[in-house]
Amino acid sequence: MTESVTTVPAWHVAGDWFDTCKCDIPCPCSFAQPPTYGDCEGVLVWHIREGHYGDVRLDGLNVLMLASFVGNVWGEHSDAYAAVFLDERADDAQRAAMEMIFGGQAGSWPAELVAILGPEMRGMAVAPIEVEIDGDLGSWRAAIPGKVEARAEALTGPTTPDGARVQTTNLPGSETGPGQVATWGRATTDRADAFGFTWSREGRSSKHITFDWAGPE
Repeated sequence: MTESVTTVPAWHVAGDWFDTCKCDIPCPCSFAQPPTYGDCEGVLVWHIREGHYGDVRLDGLNVLMLASFVGNVWGEHSDAYAAVFLDERADDAQRAAMEMIFGGQAGSWPAELVAILGPEMRGMAVAPIEVEIDGDLGSWRAAIPGKVEARAEALTGPTTPDGARVQTTNLPGSETGPGQVATWGRATTDRADAFGFTWSREGRSSKHITFDWAGPE
């Protein structure tokens, strides 16, 4: 990935992001606070509903990351590690475009997030990434067979109206950048066994947030 920002074509991607993590509900990281147990690890998923990188279409493609860090991700933190999986359905041009965008070399919010987190990369691989998101945001799921499964159901409670979603606007620590809406959930499955990341749990925090980025600015 040697392309400089000055040679990056006009690009735009919009879609769905969600995570499952080890924090209690709601994850304090989204409120720019230290994680529940002092460190956080989890699955992060991006589904591109529509997008392009120059003339390269990216509609329908997925990216999945495993990540871990200690401390407040928006402030003092350490021991940040990550591994990335790219959609096996992508051709060479699409894969290169996703590496540029999600690796931060193409500018916009991903570049800011990479600069903030500064993770050490444990690896990158191409894999079949299954993603399912209910149209009413009742649940969301992602899986890489044999390696990762993350599934969550929308958070509800005794005073939540039927069919309504528990949502937050203007999060102090929105993982997809300013101006997006977060829908809170509870993880029913959160498993990983890849690149040295190993965990299996349920009942912890999950959230769905839209994203809409354009670059290279």
